[in-house]
Amino acid sequence: MALKQVITKEMMFEEAKKYLSDESLALIHKAYDYAEEKHRGQFRKSGEPYVIHVIAVGYILATINSGPKTIAAGILHDVMEDCDVSRETMVEEFGEEITTLVESVTKIGNIQFKSEKEYLAANHRKIFIAMAKDVRVILIKLVDRLHNMRTLGFMTPEKQKKIASETLEVYAPIAHRLGISEIKNELEDLSFYYLEPVRYHEIAHLVEVKKDERAKMVEKMIADITEMLNEHHFQFRIFGRSKHLYSIHKKMVTKNKRFEEILDLYAIRIVTQTELNCYEILGYIHAKYHPIPGRLKDYIAMPKMNMYQSLHTTIVADEGNIFEVQIRTEHMDEVAELGVAAHWRYKEGKKYNREVEQKEIEEKLAWYRDLTTMTDDVDESHPEDYMNILQKDIFEANVYVMSPMGRVIDLPNGSTPLDFAYRIHTEVGHSTVGALVNGYLVPLNTVLKTGDVVQIRTSKQSNGPSEDWLKIVKTAHARNKIKAFLQKKENENRQQYIEKGEAILKEELIKRGFDDKEYMDKTKLANVYGPFNVGNYQELMYAIAVKSVSLQQVIERLTNQKTTTLFDNLSLTKLFQTKQKEVKRVTSNIGVSVEGIDSMMISFAGCCKPIYGDEIVGFITKGQGVKVHRADCPNVSQEKRLIDVYWDESAASKMYEVQLLICANDRSYLISDIVTVLSQHKVKLNGMNSQLLDDRITAYIKLKIEINNKENLRVLMANIKKLNSIVSVERIMQ
Repeated sequence: MALKQVITKEMMFEEAKKYLSDESLALIHKAYDYAEEKHRGQFRKSGEPYVIHVIAVGYILATINSGPKTIAAGILHDVMEDCDVSRETMVEEFGEEITTLVESVTKIGNIQFKSEKEYLAANHRKIFIAMAKDVRVILIKLVDRLHNMRTLGFMTPEKQKKIASETLEVYAPIAHRLGISEIKNELEDLSFYYLEPVRYHEIAHLVEVKKDERAKMVEKMIADITEMLNEHHFQFRIFGRSKHLYSIHKKMVTKNKRFEEILDLYAIRIVTQTELNCYEILGYIHAKYHPIPGRLKDYIAMPKMNMYQSLHTTIVADEGNIFEVQIRTEHMDEVAELGVAAHWRYKEGKKYNREVEQKEIEEKLAWYRDLTTMTDDVDESHPEDYMNILQKDIFEANVYVMSPMGRVIDLPNGSTPLDFAYRIHTEVGHSTVGALVNGYLVPLNTVLKTGDVVQIRTSKQSNGPSEDWLKIVKTAHARNKIKAFLQKKENENRQQYIEKGEAILKEELIKRGFDDKEYMDKTKLANVYGPFNVGNYQELMYAIAVKSVSLQQVIERLTNQKTTTLFDNLSLTKLFQTKQKEVKRVTSNIGVSVEGIDSMMISFAGCCKPIYGDEIVGFITKGQGVKVHRADCPNVSQEKRLIDVYWDESAASKMYEVQLLICANDRSYLISDIVTVLSQHKVKLNGMNSQLLDDRITAYIKLKIEINNKENLRVLMANIKKLNSIVSVERIMQ
């Protein structure tokens, strides 16, 4: 690949003179003089004076008609990092705005990082956070990287591959997202050249071999179309367009096609005056040439996420050659080449207001709003996580879905309505109770496709996300938000259990005649941690609350007093062996353990059917061992033959049958909506009965389901209750 020509300061100023005032040029002159002085004596790997690089950056910025402050900041972008110029000095010389731009593209200083990967991620994050506040930051950085890539040949092969890889993974995608195709295409081709030189030269050779043949075909096609459009008195420009090498390579790899099969190698672009002209020209071309079905794309009516607009059609010419034709207006062509850079051309002088411009850009670039939202929530201690979110959720997003109000959201492949909800807003995600796609209620794990219209149902009474949602979402952004919510909820719930454990222990001490203040002392309690495998006061109180430790044993060890066994006053004591000094806890195959029993049949009561998380008690039967009931079961509320039973850890992995009774006002799709909620919660439905009362309005639906714990049952019942026309949802006895 031939190196680009050396750019002189005269070339930079000539380019800037084409559109800037004398006052603006004076600022650029001042910036150049300052940079030339500060970089004097510094040289690049090529042996050239370092100032050549900053001139090139200024020149490229001028070619895309950047504002004077952007060009000045581009010229000065290395003086703070390489020339020890302080922030105070920069502000004094060039003002706060230019200083902030320069500071934003300056690398992080000598901070210790675990790895070079973490260091690079921290630098990238710093730039993108600054970009979220002022998009000019990334423009300067892209131009800086472009010139560095043009002169990469002077680096070692190892350094070349490292920089090229970073460029292809980070900078080219962001240039694409910003719609700056000129810079994006060159960055990709240069990276391709250094990363896969053999493949690069193979494709370059294939292109070169057919260059003359292709040029003749394109010239003839241009002449034919020109004659036709002149007959209809259009104002237009028409020219051939060559596809860049990396794009050809990528299409050959992703679509598994040979070089000859890529249809748009023969490409023509028509630039006209108005949108109406675009559609009129398309009509004349389709009337004259045969269009290939399925290849017409209207990016004018539905612009790409980077603001790109154009009509694309693929036609077969008279000789059988296939051409791709792009039709757009002059303004669309400018945006297609310069993207977001075209947004504020000539505006940065007196008319430029950073806040106003940023807001306008966010309105035009939907994904830019998402970047801003992610940046607001960034965890500064994890730069690699931030870059991973940016890479997966922004750079790789290629599924475009819409809200009912027409807002377009871009998401990665495999994304679901939950990903969409969290991209809209974190609170929308947290309060999601259902989703409609193209007007139909769908499960939350439905995979979205481009063109889907997604409506999220929310409720202020929502209990928030469940752990199962982590298996549904695709985007790192949604996953991180769900994890943060669950962690916060777990901490809050744990604190409630700790307080409950304290109350239980205090109450039991008082009941047994002990001074609760004396024995609730944390120093005294620390002596009993070891035998119960807990490490601190909070863990002990939590264990007491969830009954993972025996309250009786805790009090015995705490007070050094032994109590009578559980069965001393029962006539059935002889059924059990109580000779051991330590009370044993035997666990059954249903995940419930009972203390003081060596061998005993343990089973769930059929009346109330407890599930993991319920408060439970054991009832000693005659001939059927211990029956485990819910503590609030009316069948055991007055019984005296009750013993303590405990959920074992194994119970958490089991499934339990539950019966629900739903009362609702009858309507269409009622059963379908209920089943959809069950599906969203991944609940197994074992049976369903429904009955419509004589009033022809009230419906009762009885469900028999399998679920794993009380908390998930509570969330399921709450979400069923949120459905339209549901009156009540109750858990019922058998």
